Amino acid sequence: MSEPLFRFETMQVWQRAADLSGPLFKLAEKLDERRYFRFAEQLRAATLSITNNIAEGSGSVSDTDFANFLNTARRSIFEVANMLIIFTREKYLAGDETGPLVPELAEQSRMLHSFRQTLKPS
Repeated sequence: MSEPLFRFETMQVWQRAADLSGPLFKLAEKLDERRYFRFAEQLRAATLSITNNIAEGSGSVSDTDFANFLNTARRSIFEVANMLIIFTREKYLAGDETGPLVPELAEQSRMLHSFRQTLKPS
């Protein structure tokens, strides 16, 4: 395996979020199959926002700036969790499809919050 080219690739918070992207994208495909196209697109966008903001923030020159991107990534986690909960309640997706993902999102939220606390304000 090749050496990472970007800082974010070595970060556990990004790696966990990237790992979760696959199952979330699969759920978006199921929403597409069920003709819930807008919901599918929203889920994809919010999912991608998590890793995008961690990656973009890792290129910041200040910890304060990086912390802002981590806040945005964390808010996207909440958005994804909300969608999974609502889609399950409304029976757009089954609980066995979404259930295992919600605790992982909660753990990622805690990880991002803890990581953010280690950053030093400028």
